[in-house]
Parts: sequence; structure tokens; C-alpha cells
Amino acid sequence: MSISRYSRQGERCDIEKAFRKYMSNIAAISVVVLLLVGVVVWLIMQWIDKKLDQQKESLAQQASTTLADMFIFLDPQKMFRYNVAAMVLLPVIVWFLTANPLFSIVSLIAAYVLPKYYVNMLHKRRFKTLEKQLPDALLMITGAMSAGASLNVAIESMIKEQRPPVAQEFDLMARELRLGVDFDTALKNMEKRNPIADFALVIAAMRISREVGGNLAEILNSLASTLREKQTMEGKIASLTAQGKIQGIVMTGLPLLVMFGLTQLEPVAMAPLFSTWPGWLTLAVIGTMEVMGYFFIQKITRIDV
Repeated sequence: MSISRYSRQGERCDIEKAFRKYMSNIAAISVVVLLLVGVVVWLIMQWIDKKLDQQKESLAQQASTTLADMFIFLDPQKMFRYNVAAMVLLPVIVWFLTANPLFSIVSLIAAYVLPKYYVNMLHKRRFKTLEKQLPDALLMITGAMSAGASLNVAIESMIKEQRPPVAQEFDLMARELRLGVDFDTALKNMEKRNPIADFALVIAAMRISREVGGNLAEILNSLASTLREKQTMEGKIASLTAQGKIQGIVMTGLPLLVMFGLTQLEPVAMAPLFSTWPGWLTLAVIGTMEVMGYFFIQKITRIDV
């Protein structure tokens, strides 16, 4: 009996030692894992902080340059606060509506990218409007100069008749001239604000005529005719490529429409696509291919003159 008691006690001691060793190993592993998780979280926070600083600087630069050039004056701090609020609230709302982490991540990326995309879209739209208004503005200037007015007076009369953005650009140039800025410097400043080919041609014609001499009214008149013919050709190209652009939009939206229809018709069969990791991975691949296909089709149908 004593021998069996001692053997049981020995086994119990061995088990207790093994258990203590096991618990110590678990504790050590837990400490290491916690340290690694802490390092990863710290690195992620540093990366997020860096990205937020870059976003803040980018929005401030856009507000001070791009938006200011479009005569849109916004507070960079307010823009950054709204952007951060959208980056926090939009993924949470999408998560509560869909319970899909992929959609939440996509909404977070969209909230981060959309302000820059929207500003660039406004910038391109302003340039396009400026290109359309430029021939008529040049014809007004040449008409006033042919009637005997000077270039500055002709520009002033054109500013009163035209609408923004061309009136705003020439009005800013006229204000710089009234403040004593050199004519060539004012032209360079206007070219920096509007880096488009048509505007560069007009500014080059004015600078060359001022340095070399010649009939500036005739030069601007011929330039206006050239720009109008260019716009006519661009309009024809846009009408010829409109079908391809519409086809790109239809082909991009068709898989999404089919997926929506199948979700309504067979919700049980389509449920794993929205509730499992393989389904989320499939959605990510589909979204990537959709975006790539749309941009490739748009690039093919975009023809610069």
C-alpha cells in the first residue's frame, strides 16, 4: 500500500511539474504573441498616421493650388475633418448594412480616394469649359482690336461679355497688369494656372507678337479659327467613339446586374458569395477585373487630337 501511495504521489508530482511547465510555456508564448501583436498594431498605427498626414498635406495642397486656381476657396482643415469622418463612418455603416468586410474595406478605400478624384474631375471639367470658351473670347478680343482698341482694353471688354472660367482667368491677368506686373510675367502666370495646349498656343502668340511685332488681331483671329476647327474634329471623334464608351459601361455593369439578379432569384445558392472567405475573395477578383476592364476600354476609346 505504501509503495502504491508513493508511486501515485510521484505520478501526481510529475503531472504537476508537467502542468506547471506547460503553463509556463503557454505564458511565455502568450507574452511573445502579445508583444508581436503590440508591435504589429504599433506599425499599423504608424502607417495609418503617416497616410493621414499625407492625406492632410494632399488636401491642403489641393485647396491652396488646384481649388484656388478654380476660384474655389475651402478650408483645408475642414476638408480633412470631413474626409476622416467619412473614412470612419462609411465603413461602419456599410458593415451594419451588409455585414461584409470586403464591402467595408472597399468603402474605406473609396472614402480615401474620392476627394482627390472629385477635385481632379472638377479640374478637367474646368479645362474643358475653358477650351470651349477660348475661340469666342479670342474673336471678341480681335473684334475690339480691329475697331481700334488696345489689347488691354480689348481684354477688359471681353471680360465683361464672357462667363467664367475664361473671364476669371483674363480678369486675374488684367488685375495683375493694373498692379504693375510685367505683361510677360502675367502671361506666364496664366499659363501655369492652365497647362493646356490651346491656352499655351494663345499665350505663345501674344508673347511672340509683343516681342517680334505683327498684327496681333489677325494672329488671334486665325488662331481662333484653328481652335474652332480642332474642337469640331474632337466633337466628331467623340461622336464616333461614343458607342465604344457606352459598350464599355454596359459590359462593366452587365456582370454586376447578373449577380444582382441571381441574388434575387437564388438567394440560398448565392449566399456563400457574400458570407464566406472564398466568396469574398471571388468578389475581390471580380471587382479588380471589372475596374481593369473598364479603364482599358476607356483608354482604347480615348483619342487625343
